[in-house]
Amino acid sequence: MSGAITVAAVQLSSGSDVKRNVDGAIELIQEAADRGAAYIQLPEYFNYLGPAKRYPQVAEAIPGPTTIRLGEIAASRHVTIHAGSMLERSADETKCFNTSVIIGPTGEVVARYRKIHLFDIDVPGASTLRESDDIVPGERMVVADLDGFRLGLSVCFDLRFAELYRALAVNGATVLAIPSAFNAVTGSAHWEVLVRARAIENHAYVVAAAQVGRTAEGIATHGHSMIVGPWGDVLVESEQSGPDVLVASIDVDEVRRRRSQIAVLELRRADLYDRDVEVEGET
Repeated sequence: MSGAITVAAVQLSSGSDVKRNVDGAIELIQEAADRGAAYIQLPEYFNYLGPAKRYPQVAEAIPGPTTIRLGEIAASRHVTIHAGSMLERSADETKCFNTSVIIGPTGEVVARYRKIHLFDIDVPGASTLRESDDIVPGERMVVADLDGFRLGLSVCFDLRFAELYRALAVNGATVLAIPSAFNAVTGSAHWEVLVRARAIENHAYVVAAAQVGRTAEGIATHGHSMIVGPWGDVLVESEQSGPDVLVASIDVDEVRRRRSQIAVLELRRADLYDRDVEVEGET
């Protein structure tokens, strides 16, 4: 796979109205397609960003109403739509999966990834959240073979776990997807540096579509959607406080070039990494 392809990151300000969220996402998907994007990524919780008590009511099977509707758009525009993440029903009726869905240009679901790292945090004076109270963690890392590149899948809080992205890169990912609803408090401190770090350490493109703004219920997200190159260069970044569409051209040949210059994937010492670390000196 080689050659340039146009990709898009769609920034949203979703809320608790599912129909409104999906309608707004489709409008911006159409704009991205009009601008030449062949791969279009939405943010985390793109169709519902609201109180967790409604999660079981909002959750769908996949395929289901939302992915079928997006499939119709994907087929009509002959694009790949990455439904950043949405609530998927699980066997536990009180909890859901936070699931990332890839819909190919035929309109069919071609890959799905259930978020494995859940946002359980306690930042004194700022935020205390437990995503695991309402979400079942996934158990698989996933790469998807798409037209023009291999995509490594992740969602939001996964961004803080570098070992996930290294595993995706080792398994052929040349583009890393990070759809997010990144917390506004930590976003200003950590979002850009973490997104760029994941690109630099794996010499991969990163597409990071994000939620932005504050919902009626007070959920505050950082925004600043980004598309980053394999040298860590920011190709495009949103400065909007509301919905936005970012478009950039990527080329897998550039990934190969950077990986040949600093061969971090080949020079790894994976034979050592599972061993115990020796602690020397006085304790």
